[in-house]
Amino acid sequence: MNASQIQILIAMGCYLAFSIAIGVWYAKKSNTNSEEYFLGGRGLGPWVAAMSAEASDMSGWLLMGLPGVAYFTGAGEAFWTAIGLAIGTYLNWRFVAVRLRKYSQVSNNSITIPDFFSNRYRDNKKALMSIASIVILVFFSIYVGAQFITFGKLFGYVFGVDDYFKTMVILGAIFVLIYTMIGGFLAESTTDFFQGILMFFALVAVLIVGTIKAGGLSEVLTNLHKIPRFTDFFGIATPVDQTGELVSVTGNAQAVLNGKGVFGSGSSYGLISILSCLAWGLGYFGMPQVLLRFMAIRKSSQIRQSRIIAVTWCVISLFAAIAIGMIGRSYLPGLLTTASESETIFIHMAVDFFPPVLAGIVLSGILAASMSSSDSYMLIASSALSKNLIAGLFFKNASEKAIMWCARITLLLVTIFGTWIALAGSDSIFRVVSYAWAGLGAAFGPLMLFSLFWKRTTLSGAIAGMISGGIVVFVWKEYISGLSSHLAIYELLPAFIVSSVIIVVVSLLSKKPSKEITDEFDAVKSSEY
Repeated sequence: MNASQIQILIAMGCYLAFSIAIGVWYAKKSNTNSEEYFLGGRGLGPWVAAMSAEASDMSGWLLMGLPGVAYFTGAGEAFWTAIGLAIGTYLNWRFVAVRLRKYSQVSNNSITIPDFFSNRYRDNKKALMSIASIVILVFFSIYVGAQFITFGKLFGYVFGVDDYFKTMVILGAIFVLIYTMIGGFLAESTTDFFQGILMFFALVAVLIVGTIKAGGLSEVLTNLHKIPRFTDFFGIATPVDQTGELVSVTGNAQAVLNGKGVFGSGSSYGLISILSCLAWGLGYFGMPQVLLRFMAIRKSSQIRQSRIIAVTWCVISLFAAIAIGMIGRSYLPGLLTTASESETIFIHMAVDFFPPVLAGIVLSGILAASMSSSDSYMLIASSALSKNLIAGLFFKNASEKAIMWCARITLLLVTIFGTWIALAGSDSIFRVVSYAWAGLGAAFGPLMLFSLFWKRTTLSGAIAGMISGGIVVFVWKEYISGLSSHLAIYELLPAFIVSSVIIVVVSLLSKKPSKEITDEFDAVKSSEY
């Protein structure tokens, strides 16, 4: 390693030490009982709730996946995806947050999402809770793997050797496991608050300096307009290899001529493609890492302030990430030749633009993004197995101490599985995240909305809707989307629609909810929580 790499690593190491310190600080309080460990005793303030929700949601995808898409194919896909996410963020905070905060406490003080569903429908046999827990375990393990891919790419680049990818995936996984295991939800949420600030700083800093280094906005636009359909919101640029074939089809590297990537004539970004991108916003209604922050905020009256903070952070961060990717194409037009390599554009720009120590701080934004998500996913998966499956289904009289130990063992197992996914699966962060996002969004999103806002929803409808949503994601992705260009839509959209229809139909065909359930539904509105 050279002197610059050492300085970068020292700066990043200081940030990691700071994260561990937060975990240790909250260790005693978090380990008091399972409610403190998994939900922080419902004591989050508006700033921590907002920033930790957004930081845990966006993950390494925000600083690597999204800029990579913008660098490789231009504005089309990245822009519409950001629009969908921004709208989804606002709607989730505006309509779901307050009612879920109240309902989760009214309904037997539910501290996990499976808990809430089970208590909401008086699921005495724990069928709904068990299915929800399994869904969380499967898709969050995939999500964790995506974050570990980020660790590998980041440190592999810093060291300058691709052979470090596997080593850094494993070391990053061990680090996140340690501080999540020590501090629980409070440590996770507090570190996520600081990580959200760091992510925002990193994005804005690279955006501003990148624009200047690339010759200013007019120079950037002049360069990008030379690439067919690169700046077209209703089009998409088409990188081609040396034979003229589309890179996305052949899997080959993009051809480079005179230091610039070679593109075809581009293609239109039609209605199906736009709907696919906008559908990302539907996923928010089913994302446990965000929904838990709604449940954990101190008072529902503080949610309006949190909403303003969260939506502002989200909109600025999303569009800064897209701009960075596009500026990167202008500044380094032929450097990154595959979709996977393109996801390192933020790293290249940070290292090129800033002195080593400052670059290390900026790159810690990627660490922050990945850590804030992976710790949330690991803790939620842990709660699903230990609190909901083992204590809720198999050992109903389990002590708090036993639940806590089970949670820690589950954290270890999820970490191992996520590491395996990172080492054995796709190396594209964007694609891995999109699959897990669809699965969670379709399984939980419609059910959460109907649980909160439709009194007539039944337990049978809830179970059928959750199962159908998860199944359609898999079937559509693997078997249907490739049959025709008209069916090549993001699997979350058809799965969300099917799940919603199934919930309504099965609920109407089954026995009406009991008076106890409907009275509780009505009581939520006037609750003071």
